[in-house]
Amino acid sequence: MLFVEQIKEGQGVIGSDGEHVGTVDALSGQLIKLKKNDPGSGGAHHYLDLALVVALEHDTIKLIVPAAEAKERWSEATE
Repeated sequence: MLFVEQIKEGQGVIGSDGEHVGTVDALSGQLIKLKKNDPGSGGAHHYLDLALVVALEHDTIKLIVPAAEAKERWSEATE
């Protein structure tokens, strides 16, 4: 079972297909905030719902959806 306390800054986030989605910056309520300096971020913070997390394996967060779908679902920061 995954506990929110196990999610830490710097962990990688991958889709169910093993493709890179982003890197954890912080938690913001029920959302994972991804770093804006990650290569796939386009220079903006993105947020993913914790409900998409299926596992934590070796410092990598695995999502229940493929990377492309996760990127369709993420929301952008309004910074």
